[in-house]
Amino acid sequence: MEISGIFSALIIGAIIGILGRLALPGRQHIALWLTIIIGIVAAFIGAAIAHGFGVADTKGVDWIEWLIQIGLAAVGVSFADRSSGSRRGSRRLSRR
Repeated sequence: MEISGIFSALIIGAIIGILGRLALPGRQHIALWLTIIIGIVAAFIGAAIAHGFGVADTKGVDWIEWLIQIGLAAVGVSFADRSSGSRRGSRRLSRR
C-alpha cells in the first residue's frame, strides 16, 4: 500500500467513525479521537469482511462494504461508550 492509500484509508476511517457515532441514538461520552480510531479499525476490518464475501469490488460505490464498516464502527463506539460509562459511574460512587 502506498502512502496515498494509507492517507486515504485514514481519512475514510475517520469519516466512518463519525458516521458510526451518528448512527447511534443519544450522546456518546467518548473523545472524538477515540471515535476516529474506532472508525479506522472498523474500516480495515469491514473491508476485509467485504472482500471475504466478495462484495467489495463492484462497479460504482461499494454500498455493502460501507454499511458493514459503518455498522462495525457503531458497535465499536457503543462498546467504548459503555466501557467508559461504567468507569464514570464507579468514580461517582467512590466520591460519595
